[in-house]
Amino acid sequence: MEKSESDLGSSYAVSEKDAESARESAAHRDIAPGHHRRDDASGYDEAIVRVTSTELDDPEKLEASAHLGLGASRTVSTTRTTKDLAAVIGTSFEVKWSEGDPENPMNWTLAKRGYILVVVSLQTLIVIFYSTSYVSGAPGMRAEFGITSDTTMILGMTTYLLGLASGPMLLAPLSELYGRRIIYLVSLFLYFLFVIPSCVATNFHTILIVRFFGAVAGSVTIANAPGSLGDIFPEEYRPLAFSVFCLAPMNGPVLGPIIGGFVYQNLGWRWNNWLVLIAAGLFGLMGFTHPETYAPELLRRRAAKLRKETGDERYMSRFCFKDGEGDPAHLIKLNLKRPVTMLVTEPMCIFWALYVGAIYAVLYMCFTAYPIVFSEIRGWGPGISGLAFTGMGLGTILAVVSEPLSRKIYNMHSIDPDTGKRPPEARILVVAIAAVIIPLAMFWFAWTCVPVSIHPVWPILSGVPYGLGNTYVFLHSNNYLVTSYDVYAASAVAGNAVVRSILGGIMPLFAPIMYRKMGPNWAATTVAFIAVGLIPIPWAFYKWGKTIRLRSPILQKLQREREERGE
Repeated sequence: MEKSESDLGSSYAVSEKDAESARESAAHRDIAPGHHRRDDASGYDEAIVRVTSTELDDPEKLEASAHLGLGASRTVSTTRTTKDLAAVIGTSFEVKWSEGDPENPMNWTLAKRGYILVVVSLQTLIVIFYSTSYVSGAPGMRAEFGITSDTTMILGMTTYLLGLASGPMLLAPLSELYGRRIIYLVSLFLYFLFVIPSCVATNFHTILIVRFFGAVAGSVTIANAPGSLGDIFPEEYRPLAFSVFCLAPMNGPVLGPIIGGFVYQNLGWRWNNWLVLIAAGLFGLMGFTHPETYAPELLRRRAAKLRKETGDERYMSRFCFKDGEGDPAHLIKLNLKRPVTMLVTEPMCIFWALYVGAIYAVLYMCFTAYPIVFSEIRGWGPGISGLAFTGMGLGTILAVVSEPLSRKIYNMHSIDPDTGKRPPEARILVVAIAAVIIPLAMFWFAWTCVPVSIHPVWPILSGVPYGLGNTYVFLHSNNYLVTSYDVYAASAVAGNAVVRSILGGIMPLFAPIMYRKMGPNWAATTVAFIAVGLIPIPWAFYKWGKTIRLRSPILQKLQREREERGE
């Protein structure tokens, strides 16, 4: 890809002799297996490489170099170009993982990777838990602040979910630019700070504002956690890792009203916030023990260390330098555009965002519909009514326990002759099956929730297949995007999270109106029919997903990079 000098940022001084030597070395050196010398740099969109030496244009530097025996070869100023990549890639100056490299996150011990999985899962759990524990304390806030409108009360959950939608577009690309760890630490610290005002708020407006900004910071968990797991778990073990992780984002909304209901009933609504503050502080501190997992950032650090130790600026990885380097504002702008661009131009990202977003919206409608059915109609108290969500929780656990079955379904898919591996679409069959289970569970709930003469165990049990289907969709759709988009996984998942959180935040506003005007039976049935209309999306991707992937420019580039790395 051709770049102008202004686009490539600052210039570097390169000795003509050293540059010529590097080019000759690249031309005659044996290329490592799995790497191919090319005239043009394919790289990732932002990955460009330089070959530099110490700048010797300054007369004082020339004199100093002469005393050191370095010679007085004059240099010329040159801008990094894509040709520099050909001088390094495939040579001994390219910094890359060796087989069995202990610093490669994929080769870390199972205990270390398992610990990281637990940490990011707990951090995600508390952020998602806070989205729905708010609902349990709504009666207390309504009484204290004199709120009479149901829609106004739900705004607290809506603003939080809109915050979760806004954050990933900023935090996901920043993690691909600077690494995961620093983004986690800064964001979770800000999340902790924004929970404090909710604990001591004297008016409802304060709660709405700080919940939004707190969610923006907390969204680092849903934006980066899938990418973090993709960093450390090979493809064959990724479904199991994602299954365990999914207990957090899928059970967080369920645990919110269960635990929040009893906390409000016994301690008051403010303690729902204090509980989250304590947990956020604890899990945030655990983040300091969480190492960097993003391979491009680790390779950049290794290359920088080698350059410092040897004084040879030619040591670098294919991820070392980025489009726009030398202009931080331009660099950040380019990276922030990626998730937005992918969301509106990549068919895979567009349709999966819409599908998962719709499923997520229905889930959050349940957190306003269940209190109507079990608290208002059936007359249950705050603590007991939260137990109605146990069916969904059991369904989520069942989805994780049944991971071997999911793996068996995955292994049934034929191997792609072009790659020698099962294609990413092999994971979609489980989602396609779940797409049928979800509306069936919703019809079950619709016609057993009322009248009250029907035993409450039946609508609660409908949550088991519903939770099972939801977890399958969330788990395998994320896994599909992570597997397909490789180092751009965080950006792909970020776009998905944005649409998901926006729809999840807006749809609950309509639930009270629907349930009161249409009645619980027909309101729930209407939503079930919407879910029926979504069934073709995963089935279409299962059948034609490969064709769609092959037409994606981003995925074509990533495939070429994998081939060059011998993967």
